[in-house]
Amino acid sequence: MRPFIHVNCAMSADGKLAGEDRTQVRISSDEDKTRVKGMRKQFDSIMVGVGTVLADDPHLTLKDRGYDTNPIRIVIDPHGRTPRDAQVLNDRAPTVMITLETCDVTWDCDKIIRAGTDTIDLDRAMQELAEMGIENILVEGGGVTISHLFRNKMVDRYTVFVGGLIIGGKDAPTPCDGNGWVAENGIRLRIEDCQILGNGALLTFLPLYE
Repeated sequence: MRPFIHVNCAMSADGKLAGEDRTQVRISSDEDKTRVKGMRKQFDSIMVGVGTVLADDPHLTLKDRGYDTNPIRIVIDPHGRTPRDAQVLNDRAPTVMITLETCDVTWDCDKIIRAGTDTIDLDRAMQELAEMGIENILVEGGGVTISHLFRNKMVDRYTVFVGGLIIGGKDAPTPCDGNGWVAENGIRLRIEDCQILGNGALLTFLPLYE
């Protein structure tokens, strides 16, 4: 038992999420930004990895909603690197932090899930999230978090906006980062839809796990 997981991201035409130094680059068109705002309202929760928190300091809330109606914010942070003054820990919405069992860092948040010793035990973490009543999760990055979800065959839908620009850089982050993992023959995806949104295209895929 786990929540439905929808990964959504934006990448450049050469497959980059940001610059080599993780500096945020505007990739999404205005039309895609409007789409994402509307999509966020359809989910119980929004998940990011600690790398996204450190690079972008997102608040992950909807401007027209209050604490009780904002999606629950979920941060995967194995070693407790999220600053205590990060926007994702403000009082505008509930926040769940997911760390390793060996991490003893605490935050002023609604819940801390300790799962796994060497790597995050996603099965256990997802079960606890489901027990909280979370039925679906919108994952907005970063590449390492997305990679781990694909590796564990947990991504149910994958949407990626491909923007009309080149970022470059061999070390620039991509939508599916992570060390030492190459899926045998890749993870097959079936394209479900393709839509032009301004100066870019939104691709929707359904993973085909074996």
